[in-house]
Amino acid sequence: MRSLPRSDSPPGIAQLDGKRVALWGWGREGRAAYRALRRRLPALPLTLFCSTEELAEAHALGDALLAAETAASAERLSAFEVVIKSPGISPYGPEALAAAERGTRFIGGTTLWFAEHADARTICVTGTKGKSTTSALLAHLLRAGGHRTALCGNIGLPMLELLDESRLDLDESKRAQSPEFWVIELSSYQTRDVAASGVSPEIAVATNIFPEHLDWHGSEARYIDDKLALITAAKPRIAILNGDDRTLAALTLPDSEVRLFGVADGWHLRGDVVCRGDRVVFDTKDVPLPGRHNRGNLCAVLAAIEALGLDAEALAPHAATFQPLPHRLQTLGARDGITYVNDSISTTPHATLAALDCFRSRRVALLAGGHDRGIDWADFADAMREHAPAAIVTLGQNGPKISTLLAPLAEAVGFALVEAADLPEAVTRARALLGEEGVMLLSPGAPSFGPYRDYTERGRHFAALAGFDPEAIAAIPGLGIG
Repeated sequence: MRSLPRSDSPPGIAQLDGKRVALWGWGREGRAAYRALRRRLPALPLTLFCSTEELAEAHALGDALLAAETAASAERLSAFEVVIKSPGISPYGPEALAAAERGTRFIGGTTLWFAEHADARTICVTGTKGKSTTSALLAHLLRAGGHRTALCGNIGLPMLELLDESRLDLDESKRAQSPEFWVIELSSYQTRDVAASGVSPEIAVATNIFPEHLDWHGSEARYIDDKLALITAAKPRIAILNGDDRTLAALTLPDSEVRLFGVADGWHLRGDVVCRGDRVVFDTKDVPLPGRHNRGNLCAVLAAIEALGLDAEALAPHAATFQPLPHRLQTLGARDGITYVNDSISTTPHATLAALDCFRSRRVALLAGGHDRGIDWADFADAMREHAPAAIVTLGQNGPKISTLLAPLAEAVGFALVEAADLPEAVTRARALLGEEGVMLLSPGAPSFGPYRDYTERGRHFAALAGFDPEAIAAIPGLGIG
């Protein structure tokens, strides 16, 4: 996929007028892009590439200038100057690559938003894991300090749904209600779109880097390159990087000031105590963030707040009132002696290991497996030699592969290992293995694709199977402007 030089004019919505434009994807991001285009360019003809199931919804809009098709072939994509692509659609597929070679420009809603917000104070957060908690916690602390803050992006609210909230042409009373800060979570599907906009974030935060989404990116090297584009290509004013991550700590960024967290002279943890260099700031024992890795994310947040020129030490204690996000080491409750923990967002073996570490002193039955992205579970297996749970129930497309890898260890180390056809059977088998006491941990280490649309649907199903209300556990607190 081509990426345009930063000297190009930012491809804002106004620049699309008179061009041949298509939308590719009709999820929430695609619908947000459509509404944004229609608000600004009501007379622009559009073509939508969507699934057969989504055609009826598109036709129901009654938009005479919207044509909907299902075959996003290279030939059809090549007919357009600009294709606004939903994040979940890879630009490395053969159709997209062929169309790009013929001159079609692929951008995302992230590109459009940044092109319209060159003067916004943006704090962009990415990383393989921890980016949602980091983003939400950052917004929480900024609001606690009296700063009107937007929380949006990959966390669950497309940026284009807030497109008009900080326009320069708003009258004074409306501009007073615009956010002072924009906290934006970005997946590896979106980070390169920031650079494509030609606009640099004020702050960029990276929590960690390890392999994920290999099916979308095509290789581990490309995944890392795409993820790091927020830092290397978008050229933030200040880059906040995890000094404990070898990839991030080794970066050389001539266009950005680099500040590390997780190192002795920066924001870091000493046991459960947050420190700024040699100075003790506060004890995190009352902070509702399960796991040491999540407390490390708090150090990233405080480093970002400090980089904004604010008093991070004064805001740090407000972390105690943070409401944890759903599907992230979320304790649902207890039933008949068993505590149910929903970590459905876990889509890598590394994330599953971090989840297990939080319950090392408890008797745990782990539910692991899902869509097979080709990620190696060898490191996970090695860790089981020293810190295995009481039982592991495998399921999903890669469940048999995980089970085969772990089978020799199960016998040697002494943990139960069983396979399940689906999540209901996995819950039933884990319940039987735990008996009257323990923790049932859904931390799959793999995506949900196949039986479920996304990790939230999988987590909600787990909650229902455990006897809890899926609606009550699903809301993400703090989205939008507050």
